[in-house]
Formats: sequence, C-alpha cells, structure tokens
Amino acid sequence: KAIRRQRQMCIRDSIERILKIFLKGGCTMANTKAEHHKRVDEALNLKGGKEFEEDLQALLTAENAEEGDNVIIVLVDLDNFARVNSDFNRDEGDRVIIETGKHLKNYLGENGTLYRVGGDEFGFIFKGQMEKEDIFLLMEDMRKNYDVKLPDGMAMTISIGIATAFENASRYQELVRMADSAMFRAKYNGRNKVALAKEEKMVPKTSHYTQDQLKRLNLLSKREGIGEAILLREAMDMLLKKYDV
Repeated sequence: KAIRRQRQMCIRDSIERILKIFLKGGCTMANTKAEHHKRVDEALNLKGGKEFEEDLQALLTAENAEEGDNVIIVLVDLDNFARVNSDFNRDEGDRVIIETGKHLKNYLGENGTLYRVGGDEFGFIFKGQMEKEDIFLLMEDMRKNYDVKLPDGMAMTISIGIATAFENASRYQELVRMADSAMFRAKYNGRNKVALAKEEKMVPKTSHYTQDQLKRLNLLSKREGIGEAILLREAMDMLLKKYDV
C-alpha cells in the first residue's frame, strides 16, 4: 500500500509539472502573438476590426441610403499565408503583412479608409460617387501590382471580395458576409483574383433541423425583425469560421 501511495504521489507530481510547463508555454505563446500583432499595428498605423464594424455600422443608415452616395466595402486576404509562418517564422510573416498593408495604402483614393480587420486580412470602406465597377478596376490594379516575395523567391498573392451597401445588403453582418463570400469565390477559383458579390441561390430548409429548432428560429426572427434565411446564413458563417473553412 505504501508503494502504491508513493506511485500515486509521483504520478500527481508529474502531472502537475507537465501542466505547469504547458500553462507557461501557453502564456508565452500568447504573449509572443500579442507582441507580433502590436509590432505590425505600430508599423502600419491602421484602424482595426472594431473600428471597421463601428464605421460601417454608422454608414448603413436610411439617411445614407437616400443620399445617393455609394458605400462599398472590400475584403482583402493573403493567399496561403499559413505557410509563411510555418515554413519561415513569425518575423517573416510580420514583414509580409506590413509590406502588404503599405501596398494597399496606395489605393485608398479620395474617399477610402483602410483597416486591418484580422491577422492577414484587410478591409476597405469607400463612400462617395465611385461605382462598384470603378472600385473593381482599382482593386484589380492593386492586385496586379502587388509584389511581395518570400525568401525562397515565391511570390505572394491576394484574393479580394467586393460588396455594395443597399444593393447587396443593408445590414452589417449581411454586407460583410457578401464580401467574404465573394473573396472565398476568388480563392476557390484559383486565388489571386478580384470578385464582386452576387445574388446567391437559396435552398429551402430541410430535415437537418428539428421542429423545436425551427420554432425557436421563427420566434427569434419575429423578435429581431430579421428574416429566417438571414439568421441561418449568419449562423452558418459563424460555424464555418469556427472550423476555419
């Protein structure tokens, strides 16, 4: 019994040491990630994802819809960025993001604002008389002139999605989702492309949902004044982002 107790104590001690090592390593990784994020932000001096949402929400009003000025958003994502950090290091990843941000700054035009909305994702908001076709040509020029290379000589590329407020969507979540879907289409069709948001084909609700879920969805739709299809699309987008698809 004494030997058994001694073994149990040794096992507990070992587990505690392992947990301390992992917890310490996790904190170190979190601190390192924060340091890299701060370094990139200081180098680019751009607004972030929170400001992107706040600024866009402020523009999606009935008054702006009636004014006649166009509100167009653009999402830009680096292609195959994961391999930069894995094949090289985070410092190289920072350099790529910084050089990309500097390149994008050259394409703001008179009424554009650039944001770093995520790690390697950027967003533009354009408000004014420019049409979506003008923005498309501007982004196409930006894509063609993008010239960032890795130490092994491989050229980085970017994929871009564009959505127009009050035409593609009037709510923040829907508009961003439309731009994100366009960007995904650009990546799916070979990457290094610019894509405009387009009308999406909807499929009817199926037996994938329980009756209780559909009833609760109906109650939520009535309470928020938002269509069930829109709520389902938002939920699906959250699910896809959770699993990084």
